[in-house]
Amino acid sequence: MLESTAETPEYPFRNPTALEPPQEWAELRQGCPVAPIRLASGDTALLLTRYDDVKQVLSDPRFTRQLDAEGAARVTANESGGVFGSGVSGASTMTGDDHRAWRQLVGKAFTARRVTTMRPRLEAMAEHLVERMVAAGSPADLVGAVGFPLPVWAICDLLGVPESDREKFAYWSDTMLSMTRFTQEEIDTAQAEFDAYLMAHVEAKRAEPGEDLLSELATMVEGLDGRLTEQLLTMTAKGLLVAGHETTANMIGKMVSMVLADRTRWEALLADRALIRPAVEEALRFDANPGFGMPRYLSEEVEVAGRTLPAGTTVVCSMAAANRDERQFEQAGLMRLERSPNPHVAFGAGPHSCLGQALARTELQTVLKVLLDRLPTLELAVPAAGLRRREGLIVGGLERVPVRW
Repeated sequence: MLESTAETPEYPFRNPTALEPPQEWAELRQGCPVAPIRLASGDTALLLTRYDDVKQVLSDPRFTRQLDAEGAARVTANESGGVFGSGVSGASTMTGDDHRAWRQLVGKAFTARRVTTMRPRLEAMAEHLVERMVAAGSPADLVGAVGFPLPVWAICDLLGVPESDREKFAYWSDTMLSMTRFTQEEIDTAQAEFDAYLMAHVEAKRAEPGEDLLSELATMVEGLDGRLTEQLLTMTAKGLLVAGHETTANMIGKMVSMVLADRTRWEALLADRALIRPAVEEALRFDANPGFGMPRYLSEEVEVAGRTLPAGTTVVCSMAAANRDERQFEQAGLMRLERSPNPHVAFGAGPHSCLGQALARTELQTVLKVLLDRLPTLELAVPAAGLRRREGLIVGGLERVPVRW
């Protein structure tokens, strides 16, 4: 862990508004691409803001997920480390052959085909939520009405969790992504409840498999030489919820806000639905409020951006800052719906890149399509500059997105 000084800036940085990036990103990319920062825990780490550096570190196995190692910077203000603690990250902290075997096995079950077969159900879910929002009347909060329910419904559908338990899943996800928002007791209680629920759920799926992902993984347990135990199945389910609920839920609100903030973007999508797919990718790249970023712990000395980093260093990769690097993206500071190619790193890079990115993309595309089809006159009910960030969580988002139609 690095020594903190009074001049070390606190991280995450403050945004001027919810949809604008912190000015520090551009300043650091230009003048200090490997910069010391102070985390919510009070510990110090190094922040990477350039595209090439972020991609290098996320792809290098020497930068590990062992964030509970002695001397590693603690990300959160609570002692468990929240989602980055060993109790939650589970499969993410596996390295080498174990991690490759786990990814291969889960990848066999969590395929693009499975996500494709989910698309009609996702569209039906989105249409139901939008219809319910319309019935309640304008104006409405898009985050509460559509953004948060849809991804947790999708994850519960994927894991074979009954509808009656969706609200529990949403709360558990919220607490495990806290940096400062919940007490240690609340986090510990939520994790214990979630673990107990998932263990019972996995046992039930083993006894009576269904068509869901968890059932398929349970029947494939021998594929990892017997090492995919109930505990690892539980970790897999937990990882899918934590990675797939809050991030996508928040991204729905941010994406729609970004598009509606400039009416010409919405009009372009109304005129050409073929823009939906690249528009989603551009929203992911252009996201100015992504949250914490991706921390890594350095197991041995490595050179980054011409600087030698000693073993034991904790670095934080700001994928969002990297996604605005002019060295990689022409007119990086502009949102261009038709941008192609768009090799953003919003889902990470390398062996630990987001396993659920196909599902997240499908959800975002589906929501945008349903809103365009059902509510062509949709607009923000407040100025974009008046939107408020969600605070105290590892993932970035908006408190509310008031809309009317």
